[in-house]
Amino acid sequence: MRYHVKYNLTGIIYFLVITLPLANVARGETFEYHAMNSVIGSIIETFSEQEQTLPDIARIHDLGYHEIKLANPEVDTWLPGDRQKIILPKNFILPVAKHEGIVVNIPEMRLYYFPPVANGESRQVITHPIGIGREGWSTPYVNTKIIQKKKDPHWYPPDSVREHYAQEGKILPKVVKPGPENPLGNFAMRLGLPAYLIHGTNRPYGVGMRVSSGCIRLYPEDIESLFSQITLGTRVSIVNQPYKVGILNQKIYLEANPFLDEDAELFDGNLTSVVKMLVSLSKENAYDIDWDLAKSVIDKRTGIPVEIGTLKSQPPLMTSVDTLGSTDTQDESLTSSLQLKLDTDIIPQ
Repeated sequence: MRYHVKYNLTGIIYFLVITLPLANVARGETFEYHAMNSVIGSIIETFSEQEQTLPDIARIHDLGYHEIKLANPEVDTWLPGDRQKIILPKNFILPVAKHEGIVVNIPEMRLYYFPPVANGESRQVITHPIGIGREGWSTPYVNTKIIQKKKDPHWYPPDSVREHYAQEGKILPKVVKPGPENPLGNFAMRLGLPAYLIHGTNRPYGVGMRVSSGCIRLYPEDIESLFSQITLGTRVSIVNQPYKVGILNQKIYLEANPFLDEDAELFDGNLTSVVKMLVSLSKENAYDIDWDLAKSVIDKRTGIPVEIGTLKSQPPLMTSVDTLGSTDTQDESLTSSLQLKLDTDIIPQ
């Protein structure tokens, strides 16, 4: 399964999604974890209520569209029906990256925030679903940081975005003030990349889809919560890890998410990145793996961690290397050579 979907969302569906009772909406998940254990959360079941859509249920439980759909492929997206059992995939393997600040795993469409830890305190991670750039407008995989925070931001669409909309017969103004028509929502944080933001949205149904022009979108309630916790200079690592390997109580788990269409040659049926992660998790010959099961997990790509083996000895701490080879020493100046597709901007003040 790959992301190659065209969405035709009607005004009625949009109304159903954005009029959720926000008092019942989750605002992120906070998990405690040990340095040697990188699998968090659990699979939960719930039941739909009359007139709820699957995106309604996803938002209530702080899940994105793609992950709840992967976990419930047979459930009707817009009319699940009353008392339909729904699987909530709230079980995650932490990305292989430095557990500091924000880590964004693009193919998983999920953001992880690792708050600062004082001596003696347990490690915590807070996670949120995200919307990401559509094909041809992808966010670069880099290490950067938060350089600006804005409440009630203006939207200043760059020429590339205005030209794209003009080709579809839509004329964008040069600036959109804060309000319900502003696609940035009520909060935005600028990355140390030209015109790339982590922000809210006025169209929550896009969380868990490839709908932006490169920026990272969160549910309105999630960005409000994250915005209040983030300080300027917070580290942001953007990685490309459709396959993740983790450990929980000496058991080895594999999580396979659909890779982006443009990465098919790199990841389709390829066990190489999984082997590399296993090597970084454990010394040679320090684990038993059911490789047939691992291959099945990769082929199915459900986004749910599956136990595939057992450790024979205590592993070393994971290194901060993602499956495409980026490291903590990656120089942000490398981004200057990228052909950046500008999504949104905040008017300087």
